[in-house]
Amino acid sequence: MAAATVMVSTCAQAAECEKLFMASGEALLQNHTAILPLMKCFVTGASGFIGSHLVRELLARKHRVKALVRTGSDQRGLAGAEVELVTGDVSDPKLLRRELGGCDWCFHCAASYHLWLPDYKPMYAANVEGTFNVIEAAGHAGCQRIVHTSTVGCIGLPKKVNGKILPSTETDTIADTGITNHYKRSKWEAELIAAKFAREGLPIIIVNPSAPVGPGDLKPTPTGQIIVDFLNRKLPAYLETGLNWVHVRDVAVGHILAAEKGLAGQRYILGNKDGNWTMEQTLAALEEITGIPAPKMKIPHWVAMVVAHVDEGSSFFTRKPPKAPLAGVRMAKHKMWFNPARAIRELGLPQTPPKQAFAEAVQWFRKNGYVKK
Repeated sequence: MAAATVMVSTCAQAAECEKLFMASGEALLQNHTAILPLMKCFVTGASGFIGSHLVRELLARKHRVKALVRTGSDQRGLAGAEVELVTGDVSDPKLLRRELGGCDWCFHCAASYHLWLPDYKPMYAANVEGTFNVIEAAGHAGCQRIVHTSTVGCIGLPKKVNGKILPSTETDTIADTGITNHYKRSKWEAELIAAKFAREGLPIIIVNPSAPVGPGDLKPTPTGQIIVDFLNRKLPAYLETGLNWVHVRDVAVGHILAAEKGLAGQRYILGNKDGNWTMEQTLAALEEITGIPAPKMKIPHWVAMVVAHVDEGSSFFTRKPPKAPLAGVRMAKHKMWFNPARAIRELGLPQTPPKQAFAEAVQWFRKNGYVKK
């Protein structure tokens, strides 16, 4: 479908979403004093959690945005945003070549994120073949910068040194045995494609977000679902793990900083230096923010594995997603802690306190009907 310049219609819920997005980004813009040329930017996955925040941060900096969205996608995150909408899919090379023409920057945020599917072929098609299509088209269009959104799941797991966990950096490579699920493998294969194009001379920068949290998590994402379940008192117990929490707005700004300052062929962890929390610490922070008591019962990992096997066995027959997918339980065995020092040092990645990110997410979920009364 040909692109059409539109302003996405607003509604009460979407207006609240826009208000929170824009207000929270004003302070960051005051520090963005460098005189930079205005760019025409192409964003895939523009209606997603990270993509919608990226679109708003680009617009706040006066860049023009062409946003790729799939037919039927939930576009409330783009409400009120003056963008040029393109309805289509990353599986369409002709559309991508046509619509990327004349664009200066390309941000490839689109991805299929599922820990369980009855058939994983569509996910590989979107994440692997889609990445090839987007980067090939961006290179053909002569984009000055191509930012590929990967994941920290493509970075090696943290190691223990003298009994302490050492958060991983961009130089830590992932072993084949560390690719424990189809989502991670598809993103790993996509990153390999991006790296290959970079070696061939395309101006590609790879960013690896950790666990984003904040307002506007429409679906919500698996990390946002933790907050929703907590608010609805659906977490009687928890499985101990570790994640690096980062404000989704910082991730969006990190994409722009990568386009402005990133070195082609390099990858940057978009995380928070103070965001390496255990699940126990995460739930304690939510208790402090909300006043809701955090669950005290910790589920042994072997018990969770048994439950997950039974749950997925049932899904094989019902074709409905399991509540406890094996992929998630396997990942929870490791503390996914990361060190974003390179992005802070080389890009100037913002470091919003993780507790603030959780507080904004809680406020947004409460205001937008995710909490049962």
